[in-house]
Amino acid sequence: MRFLVVDDSSVDRRFLVSLLQEMGHQVDESETTAGVLDKIMSENYGAVFLDIVMPEQDGYKFLRELRTNPATAKQHVIFCSSKKTPIEVNYGIKRAGADAYITKPATRESVSEVLEKVPMT
Repeated sequence: MRFLVVDDSSVDRRFLVSLLQEMGHQVDESETTAGVLDKIMSENYGAVFLDIVMPEQDGYKFLRELRTNPATAKQHVIFCSSKKTPIEVNYGIKRAGADAYITKPATRESVSEVLEKVPMT
C-alpha cells in the first residue's frame, strides 16, 4: 500500500514514514499542504496521514478542501495529531470528516489498528 504523510514536524513525519516503511508500505511525505492536493489527484494513496496543527494551512482546512473537491472527496484521511482530548478526537472524525485519528506520538500498535479499521483500496 502507498501512503502520504503530511506533517510540519520533521521528527514526527520521519518517525511515521519509517514506521510505515518498516511495515512494508511505500510512503511519500510533505512538510506542508502546498501542492499536496495535486499530488493526491495524481497518485493512488491508500490514505493520507495528516497533522492538524500546521503553520500555513491546518489539517481541518485542508481536509475540508479535499472533501469539497469531487476528485479527492473519497480519499481516506487519518489525522495524526498531538490534540488528544476526547472532544478533539471526536471533532476530528465526526465533524471534520477524518476516517480515523491517531494521537502523537504514533506507535506501531496505533498505526496497525487504524490500518485494519480503515477500508483502503
